[in-house]
Amino acid sequence: MKPPESVENYLETILMLSQRGKPVRSVDIANELGYSKPSVSIAMKNLRTNEYVTVDSNGYITLTENGRQIAQNIYDRHTLISEWLIFLGVDRETAVHDACGMEHSISEKSFVAIQKHIEEWKQILYKRK
Repeated sequence: MKPPESVENYLETILMLSQRGKPVRSVDIANELGYSKPSVSIAMKNLRTNEYVTVDSNGYITLTENGRQIAQNIYDRHTLISEWLIFLGVDRETAVHDACGMEHSISEKSFVAIQKHIEEWKQILYKRK
């Protein structure tokens, strides 16, 4: 079963923060998303309960394998959709914002079709160069 959009957003944020090379804490997530610390604390409890993250004794948050898979899937969708919209002429800020909503609602079937289309176009464009 697909997790709620809010869960996907938290997991994606944890993934992106962890890619910056520093340990991730609840305060980092709150700052990144603009949420209150108590809201993030409640969310982290729910993510732990559902085994999407672990939190060590220092408060550092790590994605579990399941949490990482979900986060990577959403991040990949976000990246591809953003790049696609930018390629179509949408300004970066709007494309990134729109991709945030689309990444959660688009079906796997539609996403794969877009992904395939983009790959085909890349092949055509690279052959022209």
